[in-house]
Amino acid sequence: MKYRITHVTTYAYAAEVSVSHHLLHLRPRDLPRQRVECFDLVVQPEPSVQSQRIDYFGNFADVITVESAHRQLEIVAGTRVEVLPSPPRVGVESPAWERVAEACRGEGWDDATEAGEYRFDSPNVRRSDAALEYARPSFPVGRPWLEAVSSLSSRIHREFRFDPKATSVATPVEEVLKGRKGVCQDFAHLMLACLRSVGLPGRYVSGYLETLPPPGRARLVGADASHAWVSAWCPGLGWIDFDPTNDIEPGERHVTVAWGRDFSDVSPIRGVLVGSGEHVLQVSVDVEPMEGCPVPVTGPSQSQSQSQSQSQDPRIQPPFSS
Repeated sequence: MKYRITHVTTYAYAAEVSVSHHLLHLRPRDLPRQRVECFDLVVQPEPSVQSQRIDYFGNFADVITVESAHRQLEIVAGTRVEVLPSPPRVGVESPAWERVAEACRGEGWDDATEAGEYRFDSPNVRRSDAALEYARPSFPVGRPWLEAVSSLSSRIHREFRFDPKATSVATPVEEVLKGRKGVCQDFAHLMLACLRSVGLPGRYVSGYLETLPPPGRARLVGADASHAWVSAWCPGLGWIDFDPTNDIEPGERHVTVAWGRDFSDVSPIRGVLVGSGEHVLQVSVDVEPMEGCPVPVTGPSQSQSQSQSQSQDPRIQPPFSS
């Protein structure tokens, strides 16, 4: 499946900003089942400095600096990407989950040890007794790794309610576990806390999900959103993705942008600015299935507007004022 993705972010500042620096994770990764045909980034005002790099986790990162005074910043990322279907999991065998945990604690440096980096606490995901207790029903002694991790993902989908007003970017996993509601970022963080609490590695994946309109209804331009899911590691199988928000196997409708320990490693946009204070944030994402159309350099006509004080969008990290 081929997609044209347009991600538009606009900051309208209450006062003039003299300088702003931003780190962007908007460029999708090239993967065995995902090929980025082209990527275009347009920023207004035009940055005085713009560079690209690969971060520690292998993600593409764009760095921009705007040194001219401005009251509004618009960042438009346009991508054309092809995603191939995932191989079916039916009949896939995996070792007991305890053996996977033991392998990731091994000495030396191999795939298991490298994956084991994702067993530890990170800024937004902490191992805890509460997460361990929630995970236990999915991890009885000797259960195959794939069954256990799939069970955990399915339970989160069944037992937690999707509610974008229930949490914010800063809501800790413990509150999500108590409240039993949240959004994709929260469910991914919870699943990671559970995996790490039983000794298994897991990483946070940021990307996009093609959403389908109700039968007989047209697609709404700009009504899609960034998405988050989890990838877990097993010897012989490598990294396998799980989507606890939807209880589906991520496949050709999921577009991977970046991965890391948690959201803080892969925030689509974050930065530091001089001046302003409060701001209004507008975010519009459009994931459009298509064949052979050019990537746009202007944003869609519809957007989702939120103020800084009321923002509940867990996918966008507001810049820090100084």
